[in-house]
Amino acid sequence: MRLVFSPIVMMVCLAVANAADLNGKWKGDMKTPNGDALEINFSFHVDGEKLTGTVTNTYGEEQITEGTVKGDAISFIILAGGGQFKITYKGKVVGEDLKFNVTIGDMGEGELTAKRVK
Repeated sequence: MRLVFSPIVMMVCLAVANAADLNGKWKGDMKTPNGDALEINFSFHVDGEKLTGTVTNTYGEEQITEGTVKGDAISFIILAGGGQFKITYKGKVVGEDLKFNVTIGDMGEGELTAKRVK
């Protein structure tokens, strides 16, 4: 039993150690489906694989829901406009950047790269 248990504990510890540290503030610019540029600010808090925080832009601040971080993958949803728009963020840590594919309800998709605010 001890031989089986030790590798499992090591794998769990490695998975936690390899998870990207996304805690803190991030800033990015996204081109919206209609061609406008939109600055987006993120405030992330990661606890294990659970991601919480806020997303702020010129339209206001929204809470992150259904947020997860698994290794270098990150995903979450915000409900903007009083819940009228479901915006889904799916991304990956690439070097020191976060690269997202953003789905804005039925309006379309956009790409966004965010950098940590120092």
